[in-house]
Amino acid sequence: MITEQRVKTQTMVQALNDALDLALSRDERVLVFGEDAGHMGGVFRVTDGLQKRYGESRVFDTPLAESGIIGYGIGLALAGLRPVAEIQFAGFLYPALDQILSHLGRYRHRTRGRFHIPMVIRAPYGGGVHTPEQHADSPEGILAQVPGVKVVIPSEPHRAKGLLLAAIEDPDPVFFLEAIKLYRSVRNEVPDEYYQIPLGRARFVREGDRATLICYGGMVEVCRKAAEVAAREGVEVEIIELETLVPLDMDAVLESVRKTGRAVIVYEAMRTGGFGAEVAARIAEDALYYLEAPVLRVAGWDAPYPPFSSIEHHYRPDARRVLAALRQVLT
Repeated sequence: MITEQRVKTQTMVQALNDALDLALSRDERVLVFGEDAGHMGGVFRVTDGLQKRYGESRVFDTPLAESGIIGYGIGLALAGLRPVAEIQFAGFLYPALDQILSHLGRYRHRTRGRFHIPMVIRAPYGGGVHTPEQHADSPEGILAQVPGVKVVIPSEPHRAKGLLLAAIEDPDPVFFLEAIKLYRSVRNEVPDEYYQIPLGRARFVREGDRATLICYGGMVEVCRKAAEVAAREGVEVEIIELETLVPLDMDAVLESVRKTGRAVIVYEAMRTGGFGAEVAARIAEDALYYLEAPVLRVAGWDAPYPPFSSIEHHYRPDARRVLAALRQVLT
């Protein structure tokens, strides 16, 4: 039982900073680096104060070269260290796709298990705060297609800290995506001490029996709001949070869908080819005869995100669109 003295209320930024602080203090192999991640403490201040505490040899700035950042981290990991690289925005990952696709996830296979890449790549993603183009992309679907990597997306501070510490200890490369909108808008109680939350498990956020909402990251908050409105209308909706996309806890998803008979998948990326399409396909493969209605997706539009920041609210899924999908599957 965690005592009150060992718990404090934090934002996600503070919880992530605590996790990195603990990892650096416990293991000298942990290094933190990225564009402005050292002296300035990161664009969103997730690494604030760490360079002063641990020195420039362990928390440092890099050139504006994402391919170089990922490649450098791969080399450090192969040398026995545990690098934690920060990419300023997930939309900046694309110049590093060669390193990601050709090298990052392949070394275990390429060396027949002799070498591993225990590397974490942190990146803020998603909209809701009116950023300019390429600052709100949701590339999780692309990353999930890279063999050999894991993809983690937390939705609240307590979970973010434990998941990040687990990711740093993982023997494989982990993409750790953090919803920009949740950095300071969500607070909850976070234990002071070191703890891990296992990767690869979905979470039951809300119980219900009429339909299942499947979501992750910034869309968990959206689905909570939709479920609250539905509950006032007499409809109890279950919410499943996919904290880890790869590996995917499909058992939890199927358990819920088989109970409710209806599924709506909510994600922020483009609808076509988004990760929600993979979830929908697996539901169709393994739970088709339990379904009372077609699986629906609520997602971003097939356009750059956002087309214009002033109309971002039309692009990013909201509770209104989720409720419309729920009403459709319930009719």
